[in-house]
Amino acid sequence: MPTTYEQLKALRVDDMSFSYQPKDVMLYALGVGMGRDPLDMQELKYVFEKEPPKVVPTLACVVSRTNLLLNAGLDRTKIVHGEQALKLYRPLPASARLLASSHVSAVHDKGEGKGVLVYVDTQVKDAGTGEALYALCQGIFARGDGGMGGDSGPAPVPHAMPTRAPDLVTAFDTRADQALLYRLNGDMNPLHADPELAVRVGFKAPILHGLCTYGIACREILSKVCHYDPAAIEQFNVRFTSPVYPGERITTQAWVDGDVVSFRCSVEARDKVVLDNGLCRIRGA
Repeated sequence: MPTTYEQLKALRVDDMSFSYQPKDVMLYALGVGMGRDPLDMQELKYVFEKEPPKVVPTLACVVSRTNLLLNAGLDRTKIVHGEQALKLYRPLPASARLLASSHVSAVHDKGEGKGVLVYVDTQVKDAGTGEALYALCQGIFARGDGGMGGDSGPAPVPHAMPTRAPDLVTAFDTRADQALLYRLNGDMNPLHADPELAVRVGFKAPILHGLCTYGIACREILSKVCHYDPAAIEQFNVRFTSPVYPGERITTQAWVDGDVVSFRCSVEARDKVVLDNGLCRIRGA
């Protein structure tokens, strides 16, 4: 199994096949908080099939998981999701057949016992037309590895956050069963459901998926800045800094500068920043 810099860099998979349907679109929207008020006509368009449902842009991150690092020889018990970037070439349709190609784009070795940063780039296209739909970059931090050699240079510089007061502050109350609902989108890791397992690995309870927090942040920007227009979001990038427990309130701060929305999410009750260096680029702003 790959345990060296060269072997990790050689990892790739081409044209893996995926698909999704309106039911998947609506389930994802519910999982990130759309439809809390079933009489809100703006949100109903994401969770009701009377017309082809609108698509929360961050659905892209859950419908084309190539799992390139699944058997990469890294210590999976000590891997954390560090960063997520999404670039949309056009709005996602309500259903699609996809082809996804992934490769390891960068490996930053922190040294023996200090971990290694691995970046996986994924390009996704429409299986029928060949049209490029979106691109993903996932950054993972393998805390139990390191010392494999290769690139020890600095990782990419995160998006710089404004120093002024935020232009917008919103609050979203996650549900106690938020992780149980969200995991039906495909990430069935028992860490998000099994209380005994969560305690064994150092948490007081099952934690919310990082990508659920990411989707909730997208929902907040989509609703408060983009007026529920998914076509407005062209790019959505974050760093994951701390987990959320289901039932906690997530506060989102946003700074709007033309076509760039910077954002940060916190759980103020625990004084924890949970997403940082957020960058949302607005199409045609």
